Amino acid sequence: MKVILLLAALMAPVGAVNPMFLDQLPRPAPAGIPSPPSKHLEEEYCHRLKKLVPNDARVQYMSAKIRGKTYHYMMGESKSRSPVGTMLLMHGFPDLGFGWRYQVPYLVCLGYRVVVPDLLGYARSARPRDLCEFSMKSMSMDIIELARRIAGDEQIILGGHDWGGHLAWRVAMWHPNVVKAMFSVSTPFMAPTKPFISMEALVAPPYNLKNFKYILQFKGREIGNAIRNPARVREFINAMYGGLDPQGEPGWQVTSGVAIDKLDTLSRSPLVSDEELNHYTGQFMLQESPPMRGPLSWYRTRKINWKEERELAEKQHLEIAMPSLFIAAARDEALPPALSVGMERYVPKLSRREVDSGHWALWETSSQVNEMIGEWLRANVSSEASSGGE
Repeated sequence: MKVILLLAALMAPVGAVNPMFLDQLPRPAPAGIPSPPSKHLEEEYCHRLKKLVPNDARVQYMSAKIRGKTYHYMMGESKSRSPVGTMLLMHGFPDLGFGWRYQVPYLVCLGYRVVVPDLLGYARSARPRDLCEFSMKSMSMDIIELARRIAGDEQIILGGHDWGGHLAWRVAMWHPNVVKAMFSVSTPFMAPTKPFISMEALVAPPYNLKNFKYILQFKGREIGNAIRNPARVREFINAMYGGLDPQGEPGWQVTSGVAIDKLDTLSRSPLVSDEELNHYTGQFMLQESPPMRGPLSWYRTRKINWKEERELAEKQHLEIAMPSLFIAAARDEALPPALSVGMERYVPKLSRREVDSGHWALWETSSQVNEMIGEWLRANVSSEASSGGE
């Protein structure tokens, strides 16, 4: 009977599933009565949960004043049992907390309290005028304060993608005592450098990191000036998510940035539905005009970050000591796996995985990403896990 109930829950549409995920799972059998193979059933159940939809009732929508700035976030947790830990997930550009829509139901189902903010400059969260507020050190302090508001003195687990991955590594670097473990999708740990290297220098010889040439456009004014109304925001986001022009060329390329003159010719990205694209557009338009100024501010703090991290660059034994997982995306042109060579020097408890995906691995290979995170959590973070990385 319990198995039948479980299968019925799996087949139910999103709106029919209990808002707190686990409340429809079979409860433990009384003593003396054999229990079903609950771990196997629970894992299957968790993997088959539907992704979040815009304004999904399965999560709460909240906000907090953090160091004088408003952070909007969604939070998912089970009402039927205490969380096994608190996890904070951070998104990249141009994304939102909603970018973790495939992961949140799965991670909540595993027993975690999952907190997913819209990061600084996005949607309902604050957009400070002072660029220093967008530095990695400053935003790391924001994340720690948000975590303390929710989890108290409990250590947290961090997850990040794209810019959110870089921020996760920085939070772990600046506040190691608060972070129990962390994982990053696509974004490797990049150690602070002693000399300042401008982005213009980084994409030219001898570094030749041409995969970052698009940043020259993003840190300038072209995007902010061109992308101001809902139609243009929608077209821009669609380009970043993989929309193609009539000749099959992507609307965004790492070596040139966004083809602004082609935005209205692009096909819709296969990675998002019309409903999701409309949701993203509406959320980005919540910011004051120009709506892209906040998100693009992240690309304009390179020198600020370098100045604040010089003390760490001077350290002889800089180390991210907690268990860490890096999931590379094999076809990510902006953050190719080769950027992660040598990470073990700084991250001794590093586990590595790779998915056959482009940049948006959280969506394109969501099942594999979830499975990799779940296996790593069980091996390295769960209370029964042995110490050390895999």
